[in-house]
Amino acid sequence: MHVQISFDFELLHLVITASFVSGFDTVIIDWMRIGAFLLDSRSSLLTESLSGHLKVPRDGTIERMLQSSGSCVIDDIKGGIWIADLQLVRCPVCDLSTCDGTMQTLDARHMELFLSEGYKDRSWDYNLIGSHKLQKDAGAACGAIFDLKHLKESSSSGILNLKSWTGEPNDSQPKAVIAPHAVAVHTRLQENEGILVKYHTMKAGTDGDIVSIRISQQLL
Repeated sequence: MHVQISFDFELLHLVITASFVSGFDTVIIDWMRIGAFLLDSRSSLLTESLSGHLKVPRDGTIERMLQSSGSCVIDDIKGGIWIADLQLVRCPVCDLSTCDGTMQTLDARHMELFLSEGYKDRSWDYNLIGSHKLQKDAGAACGAIFDLKHLKESSSSGILNLKSWTGEPNDSQPKAVIAPHAVAVHTRLQENEGILVKYHTMKAGTDGDIVSIRISQQLL
């Protein structure tokens, strides 16, 4: 079972609702709470591709995984309940005072992150672990996080049934869906020259567990 979520970004470019400073030099334009899900296997599949069957890469670096399949596996994730948001932010490549460019981000974090001293004093920060550039017209901007142990469960695999939660073919509103052990976002795009997907994680200290994950997409 999974829950479909959608929201309207009307007047998005007219109102800036909050500052977004932890790990990114950018500004949130709008955001939506998707919900809570459980990560309990300490390993997750991160992907930008929701078409066809999920491929679980096992060999090579994260960059090689992303180049070969648009997915990667990360380990040492802090187990427990995670909270997911969908954010639309100012593109950090652009001049924020003049550019209307935006970037979509799937933001997920352990539910206790905001209570941690390392987060509050900003000694923990986000690190880029990999990126993937698609240099051709991208039909949609997608991002998803799956608990690896529960990947084949119907509630998780059902996310690949895009027709059940992404709306009509002409619906360009951002959509999100959450399952007991997974979360995903999807936004249809107008004709474009490609998309850059970046993967960031935050650790609880240098050798600590991963406590936050971000998957962002920006147009080339």
